[in-house]
Amino acid sequence: MATKKVTVTIPEDLLDEIRADAAERGLSAYVAEALRSKRDRDRLLELVDWLQEEHGPVTDDERAAAFEELEDLDAEHERRRTTRGPNAGEAA
Repeated sequence: MATKKVTVTIPEDLLDEIRADAAERGLSAYVAEALRSKRDRDRLLELVDWLQEEHGPVTDDERAAAFEELEDLDAEHERRRTTRGPNAGEAA
């Protein structure tokens, strides 16, 4: 993948925290990952806006049902993780 060097200005205290968190993977990789995450969140928000324009806002009941389903999925994932062990699913 091609890369390009850029200059950005970051508050000094934030940079100190980022450098500590970035450690082994490096500052550039950390910043690139953060920017990808921000871009992805922005795209999701655009999708949410479009969906709400097309279908109306999500109701409280729909939101509650979605959270309940997520909790069920999390519980199932945890059940499978603890049942199959930490290396389950890895290629031999």
